[in-house]
Amino acid sequence: MNHPRRRPAVLGRGAVVATVPVAVAALLTAAGPATAAGTVGASGVGDPYFPFAGNGGYHVDHYGLTLGYDPASRHLTGTAVLVARATQKLTRFDLDFKGLKITGLTVDRDKAAYKRSGQELVVTPSRALRKGQTFRITVRYNGKPGPVTDPDGSLDGWVPTDDGAFVAGEPQGAMTWFPANNHPLDKASYDFTITVPKGRTAVANGVLLGQSTKNGRTTFRWRQKEPMAAYLATATVGKFKVKQYTTRGGVKVYDAVDPREASAAAPVLKKLPSVLDWESKLFGPYPYRAAGSIVDRAPSVGYALETQTRPVYSSAPDLSTLVHESAHQWFGNSVSLTSWKDIWLNEGFATYTEWLYDEQHGGESAQKTFDSLYARPASDSLWEFPPADPGSGAHIFSDPVYARGAMTLHVLRTAVGDRDFFRILRAWAKQHRYGHGTTAQFERLAEQESGVRLDKLFKTWLHTKGKPGHP
Repeated sequence: MNHPRRRPAVLGRGAVVATVPVAVAALLTAAGPATAAGTVGASGVGDPYFPFAGNGGYHVDHYGLTLGYDPASRHLTGTAVLVARATQKLTRFDLDFKGLKITGLTVDRDKAAYKRSGQELVVTPSRALRKGQTFRITVRYNGKPGPVTDPDGSLDGWVPTDDGAFVAGEPQGAMTWFPANNHPLDKASYDFTITVPKGRTAVANGVLLGQSTKNGRTTFRWRQKEPMAAYLATATVGKFKVKQYTTRGGVKVYDAVDPREASAAAPVLKKLPSVLDWESKLFGPYPYRAAGSIVDRAPSVGYALETQTRPVYSSAPDLSTLVHESAHQWFGNSVSLTSWKDIWLNEGFATYTEWLYDEQHGGESAQKTFDSLYARPASDSLWEFPPADPGSGAHIFSDPVYARGAMTLHVLRTAVGDRDFFRILRAWAKQHRYGHGTTAQFERLAEQESGVRLDKLFKTWLHTKGKPGHP
């Protein structure tokens, strides 16, 4: 996500089944209280900032989402088919799903009982699920989706626009338009089939498999093969100018731009292939088969989000924002969080990528950018809390996470030298590709790759509030 959260984006900041690492599967088990017939999946994965995010007892391998949206009435119809695997014996489990009316729910084609409890959809299958069993959940629903308001006051989820909907789910919003195991710990592959009135375009993640028009409605089919966290999914709808091409490296690019933003966006979007090439040289191979941009006009949103393979912008982005959201395809999307308190691993890395891009393309050096930030007084909000633990969901999109997170990386670069620093970044992206990472794992990797003791550096810059002494 661009920085800061509520600044306009222009100012920058056949099913394919994925697998889940054993360590993550253990976290997802998160068993609830024992029952006579088995166990109950937990209503959350234990995230300290969003305690009801995600669910225990199962892992989703694949989502098949069939959606129909009418921008005039703002009415959504949906069928979600989740292929999941039980990580414990289950007599009951939860899905994250808020607001929309359920018209049918089955587990392995058998009708299942369900109830709503806040953002939780509590499902009781007709028969207990055994540990290791693969099962299929089908949920049919409809209604008028809307956004959620996050702890920092911004909107995410399904945000209606004057010609469709801006769909961006970080950190909570996926549950506003499809039932999910909505925490970055649980990643899956996706298929989207989205039908909208002729003249509208529906843009999701991954590769466009095809589109067809019949009886005044157009259906778009998308596939996101590589694993993706639910908050990174999109189904943005609007009147868009579309451009498609394939880069020299074989990446399929799909740009969808609101015509009102087209002239401002064009010179920036033109640079996407060169930005991805440059970032690939720094971080390793681009993680996906598809790329692109969704440039909407959504003034009530005011930010950009790194929706997987195809970031969504609420207005025409500047180049720094494009660089930032593109960097997230490595740091945040391919390498995902295990806890929202570690979000500096996403935002600090993407922000530092902006600094590196400026440094290597005729702009200010990263050192000069660091020095200008360090000149802020000790009373400045930049030093209010440590990047590796912002303290609450209200702070995860604040300056210490972005700017001080980037400063930490610069201090690390200065301590170990460029050769080891860039080797650390490439190793991080490679070793955790399509998986997850923690701050502690990054700290260990940095020491292993550099051979330098870094515990004091990380304690000072990542884990201690207040302005550090000059490095």
